[in-house]
Amino acid sequence: MVVFAVALSFSAWALDLQQAKQQGLVGEQLNGLVGVVQARNDVSAVANDINRKRLSSYQDIAKRTGTSLTVVQTRAGQYNIERTKAGHYIQLADGSWRKK
Repeated sequence: MVVFAVALSFSAWALDLQQAKQQGLVGEQLNGLVGVVQARNDVSAVANDINRKRLSSYQDIAKRTGTSLTVVQTRAGQYNIERTKAGHYIQLADGSWRKK
């Protein structure tokens, strides 16, 4: 699956992302991007950096596969949420956050 390969490519940021997730500062969103659960400047910077890189990867996948960006993001979001560890935050369809 293409999304699986994308998820593996995020390992370069895993330490920062994992720390933020463990502290309950960020969570996975349905659109494949990271959302800020508790607003802080340093958290926003990490989330923005990760999201910029993820979005670039999603755009590349959409272009290569002839799939819409929305479909790629939705599949990545589902995959990332499935892989989210218990106790980390995920965003629900209504925009609220809950621990998995």
